[in-house]
Amino acid sequence: MNMQHRWIGAMALSSFIMSSAMTVPAFGGDVLTEVLREKGVISKEDWIRIEADREKQAAGYGEQKKSKDTPTIPFWSKKGFGFKTEDGKWQTSLQWRFQGRFTYPDRSDEDTFGDFNDNPEATFELRRVRMKIGGHGYQPWIKYYFEVDLQSTANSGGSAGSTRVIDWRIDLAKYKAFTIRVGQWKINYNRERVDSSGKQTFVERSIVNSVFTIDRQVGVLVMGRLFPGKIYDVNYYVGVFTGSGRGEANDDDKLMYMARIQWNIFGRELAWKQSDLKYHEQPAASLAFGAYTNVGKCTRWSSGGCGTLVQTRSIGGAFTSDGTAADSQFKTQGMVEEFAMKWRGLAIQHEFHWKQINDQGAGVGLKGFTGTASVVPSQTNLMGSYSQASYFPHYLVPAIPKPLEVAFRYAFVDPNVFASNDTLREYTVAFNWFFAGHRNKITVDVSHLSLDMPMAAAITEQRGRLQWDVSF
Repeated sequence: MNMQHRWIGAMALSSFIMSSAMTVPAFGGDVLTEVLREKGVISKEDWIRIEADREKQAAGYGEQKKSKDTPTIPFWSKKGFGFKTEDGKWQTSLQWRFQGRFTYPDRSDEDTFGDFNDNPEATFELRRVRMKIGGHGYQPWIKYYFEVDLQSTANSGGSAGSTRVIDWRIDLAKYKAFTIRVGQWKINYNRERVDSSGKQTFVERSIVNSVFTIDRQVGVLVMGRLFPGKIYDVNYYVGVFTGSGRGEANDDDKLMYMARIQWNIFGRELAWKQSDLKYHEQPAASLAFGAYTNVGKCTRWSSGGCGTLVQTRSIGGAFTSDGTAADSQFKTQGMVEEFAMKWRGLAIQHEFHWKQINDQGAGVGLKGFTGTASVVPSQTNLMGSYSQASYFPHYLVPAIPKPLEVAFRYAFVDPNVFASNDTLREYTVAFNWFFAGHRNKITVDVSHLSLDMPMAAAITEQRGRLQWDVSF
């Protein structure tokens, strides 16, 4: 009988071991082992060993399941709707943005005599309709972001209704003092351009932007913040780029080089956005200087990529290729001085730009003694600046609604420093009503634009714009 019991016990134990290898019990005890122990088939010591082994296998199985199938958590933030894993290693956010605009009498800035004398236009347009996706993967400091423009217009750098990827980048941001960014984005050269069009105080950037920005480029940037909170708190940016602008491959072996140094005056860093929506109790301000140099066919950059200035060269004529040195015809370099401050509802922002274009294929000079014509390089110096201030009058007069902001901007562009009576000027007054900060706002601005004319009075034009900007 004992032999029979031992045989039954051995068979049951073997069966249990095999089944345990294939499945994990979902409850604390096991009926079979309890019965065998009660019948005396297995000893108490055997039962303890079996239970310990079963718990060990269950724990290992649970860890394996968790590593293969990490639960995700839905959430909403200022960056949109998204998902993230419980361990914090993966996160992605999706945001949609709509910007509808009405303008009269022109959609874009008046840059030339012809712009001031064209037919008036009353236009409603979807100026920007965009999808933004960003987050991190593998580790919280491996960040990614890309942005798609779904409804660009002709004056925003694309054909009407075209879809295009405007930003794509990866940040290796484990250390605040040393971050590496690769991809395509608005280069951290000057604040007005880097500030999102959805986080501006005015309907659009100043007349300075189209002439002096280096806009989006493809390349690599090293940046960081040093000595945070100290009197010598600084941000630095150093990068190398193709110089061909958004969505274009480099057409030569030359590269663009850029550097920026920013002093955070009070030891507090200003975000890349306009208007003092947060109401800074303590002043936050920055003073920055930037510079770049590039050799190529571009004399300006925009959302459309590499472009050509509409202004004329110092020797007259347009900045166009002569057909012989197109790939590296223009050496373009620039510098910027920038100041920004926010304090108790007041926001101030200013930039001064200088730009020089050396055209190595500019034209043909007089014939020398040899009877052959020589190429005369052309050097054109451009200068421009804007200053703007905005304020929430509620903080001065409580009866005024808190969501209302008023702003004023002055800007000028001198397309040829050594020529006179050719300066373009802008005076703009703006009013903002914030429903949910920059994520939902209505902006109205009115501009007085003028262009100095040689031997004649300046020509002028007034422009009005109404815009609703929503992100969700």
